[in-house]
Amino acid sequence: MPDHLLALDQGTSSSRAIVFHRDGRIVAMAQREFRQIFPQPGWVEHDANEIWATQQAVAMEALFKAQLNATDIAAIGITNQRETTLLWNRKTGQPIANAIVWQDRRTAAFCEQLKAQGLEPMVQRSTGLRIDSYFSGTKLRWLLDHVPNAHLLAARGELAFGTIDSWLMWKLTGGRVHATDVSNASRTMLFDIRHNAWDHELLKALHIPDSVLPQVHPSSFLFGETDAALFGAPIKIAGVAGDQQSALFGQACFKAGLAKNTYGTGCFLLMHTGERFESSANGLITTSAAQPTTTPEYALEGSVFVAGAVVQWLRDGLKAIAGSGEVQALAESVPDAGGVMFVPAFTGLGAPYWNADARGAIVGLSRGSTVAHIARAALESIAFQSAALLQAMTKDTGAVSELRVDGGACVNNLLMQFQADLLGIPVVRPKVTETTALGAAYLAGLAVGLYKNLDELAAQWQVERRFLPTMPRERAAELMAKWEHAVRQTVAT
Repeated sequence: MPDHLLALDQGTSSSRAIVFHRDGRIVAMAQREFRQIFPQPGWVEHDANEIWATQQAVAMEALFKAQLNATDIAAIGITNQRETTLLWNRKTGQPIANAIVWQDRRTAAFCEQLKAQGLEPMVQRSTGLRIDSYFSGTKLRWLLDHVPNAHLLAARGELAFGTIDSWLMWKLTGGRVHATDVSNASRTMLFDIRHNAWDHELLKALHIPDSVLPQVHPSSFLFGETDAALFGAPIKIAGVAGDQQSALFGQACFKAGLAKNTYGTGCFLLMHTGERFESSANGLITTSAAQPTTTPEYALEGSVFVAGAVVQWLRDGLKAIAGSGEVQALAESVPDAGGVMFVPAFTGLGAPYWNADARGAIVGLSRGSTVAHIARAALESIAFQSAALLQAMTKDTGAVSELRVDGGACVNNLLMQFQADLLGIPVVRPKVTETTALGAAYLAGLAVGLYKNLDELAAQWQVERRFLPTMPRERAAELMAKWEHAVRQTVAT
């Protein structure tokens, strides 16, 4: 069997492809950004054809860089931005509108209507989620309501709904496969995660026909094969997971109590809870973990909507830096944030606050505040939001002994040290920080027999650096209290 795997990592701001050796080493990588479309405040869209074009291009580029052919790849694993919602025509294969991105808040008012109808207990009991425009269900309903003839075409069975993984599989297989995995299905607000099946009561409540839905499989599964014309020979598609569940898997968090935080466009803290469905009393959600088998497995999750994206805003909005890589040096040019707190609630606040109406705020400014203080406060906001999540998680499940970290911003040592200081526990960065892509590769490798079991994968996980807390706990508590005060300023009373 070939000893390489190809991971397609389709993110919110870029499409990437990584070739891994079976031992977890990165052999080659390619990445391309694509457009972010903002039709009006609070709305975020992507062009699905552009996503496909960039994903196909980086897959070819990564194989070329690795000097490998399709026949050298044991399988493809797909991991993707979750909740982003797409409808396409089954006959033409063309999207009927732009994809509505997970950050998009256009359905917030509709979500309030659903809550007023008393649907939230049913949604939480079945899906583990809250009613929120973050999830796919209300985005799908919006597309059906607002795209001309969409309801009619759906009733005829001519439309296909999918999150981005489903779209990529459709394109990779030449329209032969319309499927998803349990981890992505669990983010739709339409999927019963206790029984791994679409919830027909919820579909009826949201007026969504089941004819548009993809088939749901375990995350490690032979979904299909790529069209031979794409890469010169067919390649098995054998692993699919939403990006955060994929990262949990790539971090070898296979057992209850292990937790990871991914620092990407948003921030996502997940703790594996085993085969036990646990509801949160502290603003977190219950979600399906990536599942190697048909046995349901769960995780508690807290989501920060704006994390690394705040650095993009410093670059593109405030013009404070020319490139994202400059933010650490600018932040380190001052000893601290000088009392400045930056709450980047650009699209509302996620867990544990769940306030769609919140908007960004910079508080604590003085005459002596500089752009360096704002940059440091922006970086620290990522750690503050993550600390609020872990505090909520600890209330639900008990103490966490360490936090495994990954994602683009985890390479920032200043941020990781501040995170450890706020949490009071070690923050552990692995040697391979591309754990989102690695998780998808591992899932694919399991399905085709490249790996024997989870123990073999756990043995490959290695620590690169462990950040130990140095800040007195009293000071950390004082800072968290100031953060919570700043959060309260983001919502008009």
